[in-house]
Amino acid sequence: MQKDLPQIAAVIPCYKVKQHILALIAKIGPEVAMIYCIDDACPDQSGKYIQEAVSDPRVRVIFHAENQGVGGAVLTGFKQAEADGNRVAVKLDGDGQMDPAILSKFTNVILQGHADYTKGNRFYNPAHLRSMPRGRLVGNAILSFVSKFSTGYWNVFDPTNGYLALDLRLLKHMDIEKIDRRYFFETDLLFRAGIAKAKVLDIPMQALYEDEVSNLHFSKEATRFMRGHLRNFFKRIGYNYFLRDFSVASLELLVGLAALIFGLIYGIIKMGGSAEAQSAGVVMLAALPLLTGVILLVSFLNYDIQQTPQDPLGPRLFDQDKV
Repeated sequence: MQKDLPQIAAVIPCYKVKQHILALIAKIGPEVAMIYCIDDACPDQSGKYIQEAVSDPRVRVIFHAENQGVGGAVLTGFKQAEADGNRVAVKLDGDGQMDPAILSKFTNVILQGHADYTKGNRFYNPAHLRSMPRGRLVGNAILSFVSKFSTGYWNVFDPTNGYLALDLRLLKHMDIEKIDRRYFFETDLLFRAGIAKAKVLDIPMQALYEDEVSNLHFSKEATRFMRGHLRNFFKRIGYNYFLRDFSVASLELLVGLAALIFGLIYGIIKMGGSAEAQSAGVVMLAALPLLTGVILLVSFLNYDIQQTPQDPLGPRLFDQDKV
């Protein structure tokens, strides 16, 4: 590879995708310098199949002795891509749902310094939603809303979208060893990028649904997803508003929660009987803290939304690595 030019790498986790993987690799254009196929202990021996059937010199197959999940496979590819001198890595699923023809849309804004991280958004164009199975549409919409609270990225949607690109310099500023290795990977990666204050942009896209079978069983993963969102939400709030900084917004959160809880408890205790028997003073003493708490929490939420990273890390952080 030419080391004097920014290099783009494609990372493809391979697990039970033997039927689609060759067609996907064939569609990857010349703008990609390296293609890393991660055989995640695939029972179909996808890695061996790729080695035997593909002659493209850009393709490198990496084998996992034990299954690590889609996140583990992608992180293996990211690390190897970074070690080999690539600048940007793009994650493509091996089932063919992600069109390599739009890959440059994900990488160009990173190479031009406009973002540190890009991800697909299947909800941007309403016409594209017609091809999405209804169950996925509803589930992804709910998760997208919840993820805004847990990741702090109020300006992005479709967090579980696996079509993403990353400035590999960002890996040094993220605690990647703690990132979820299973299906919560994309959302957890977004959370870690938020802790690093990386700028993330949505790239409008349309998923290609054909005869592929998803290995994700949402009913089984729903509890893990919600638990992961709650964990990341409390971590993000604790780190950004009490460890990294302590501001007026931190006070709004503390006082707002205290007032809201006091108002609720006091109101329940005092109004357990007939509300008509309570004096105006008792009613006000319950209502006023409730109202105050709601106002302060809404103010905190507005501040949190404004803190969504708007500037890429390049000038602030990456340039320091050269010193």
